[in-house]
Amino acid sequence: MPREPYEASSFSVPPCRIDAIIFTRLAKDGLVPALPCSDAVFVRRVFLDLIGTLPTGDEVAAFLSDKASDKRNKLVDTLFKRDEFADYWAMKWCDLLRVKAEFPVNLWPNPAQAYHRLVHTCLADNLSMDRFARGLLTASGSNMRVPQANFFRAVQSREPRSLAAAVSLVFMGVRQDSWTPAELDSLAVFFSRVGYKSTMEWKEEIVFFDEAKPAAKGPVNMPDGQLLPVPPERDPRSVFADWLIQPNNPWFARNLANRAWYWLLGRGLVHEPDDVRKNNPPSHPELLAYLEKEFVSHGYDMRHLLRLIVNSRTYQLSCIPVGDNPRTLELFGAYPIRRLDAEVLIDAICAVTGTGESYSSAIPEPFTFLPDGSRAIALPDGSISSSFLELFGRPARDSGFESERNSNPSAAQRLHFLNSSQIRSKIEKSSSLGKLLRNTGAPNNTATQLYTDILCRPPTETEKSLVREVLGAATNRKEALIDLTWALFNTTEFLCRH
Repeated sequence: MPREPYEASSFSVPPCRIDAIIFTRLAKDGLVPALPCSDAVFVRRVFLDLIGTLPTGDEVAAFLSDKASDKRNKLVDTLFKRDEFADYWAMKWCDLLRVKAEFPVNLWPNPAQAYHRLVHTCLADNLSMDRFARGLLTASGSNMRVPQANFFRAVQSREPRSLAAAVSLVFMGVRQDSWTPAELDSLAVFFSRVGYKSTMEWKEEIVFFDEAKPAAKGPVNMPDGQLLPVPPERDPRSVFADWLIQPNNPWFARNLANRAWYWLLGRGLVHEPDDVRKNNPPSHPELLAYLEKEFVSHGYDMRHLLRLIVNSRTYQLSCIPVGDNPRTLELFGAYPIRRLDAEVLIDAICAVTGTGESYSSAIPEPFTFLPDGSRAIALPDGSISSSFLELFGRPARDSGFESERNSNPSAAQRLHFLNSSQIRSKIEKSSSLGKLLRNTGAPNNTATQLYTDILCRPPTETEKSLVREVLGAATNRKEALIDLTWALFNTTEFLCRH
């Protein structure tokens, strides 16, 4: 029997190739997949995973009342068109690309914001990822007028080896210490002629192909065993980009397919997602190969990959595993519960309460104070932050590693939600709380609004009874509603993806 309100009795989407591979592997290991997630769970999950935003109570109600058999697929397509889609995925890419104005990257404010705008525009326009990568890898020009040029500035060291390490991490999923010294030196050849020069403009810097630097002394031995000629008159970065994005390259498409799976399901097929090496094989090689092939055959379209995954039965499993074998979660037999990203969490609190946050940089450079009410997922610069974001593990954007983002709960975080004046102030100022205070009757309606606004689902009968009991016994209705709201904010159901 499905457990209300988290599970459904049957799937509303047909099985796909992803499911065949995952469920076959689970059966081989004697594991049983979880039941499908309910519509209420799905609508919240897919909003958070695709646009980093909670659905409103009205959006939840509309989805739950829709009787169409394909409503989940339609919702996914609708979310791709939302402005928040580019906001959220630009945030993820800017973590990898180290988009940060101040120490230790020192892009400076104007170039950092231009860089963020470039990434945001590419994602909003659904630029193919091979063109996106090539634009970054081959860019020359002013850091302020050619935002792509900031890719080679957002590395703490400008030595060719460091540039090669940054490129391999982002676009190949390989860490520097996974290469042999000879392999890293070979990759460094392609970035040995990157030049930098300042101008008379404040904080402006030109990135260019420096023909005065020595050219490669013959073909370069690539990691796939290919000997790649590097003509002395040609920018070696362009030669590398051509090699990287060719359809049969064994790293580029596979890396992005693996990252897409990690971003949606909390664990890479190769895990960690930026730790690709021979002795860290994928859990499902056939699935990774399938996703890679789909990605390439559809023109390196990232939305196609995301659509494939979220429309699968595997993604739409409940978070309640069958049995207690930890291998079930490792092999994707249930959706993994994990805490919301810091930016998503504070945006969710602000959305529910109708309040805003202030964000600024601690270092007094220009353009580092954003208007009140700015959304955290849309912050253009890693130097622009808040005490909440710092406490809840927003990455420093120093290295480009996925592990820089820390979503593990801590005692300080728990105390903040239980005791902080910030959370209480937001609840007290909440516009939705004001509506509930004006609605002096119908406790069931109060319970429905509270649960739908905060947890994105209607309350169960037991929860309705609890709200009636609390409000019936309260001498101060406002304080009772504040306590109920605060209690829901402190639930795992609110704090986590599930």
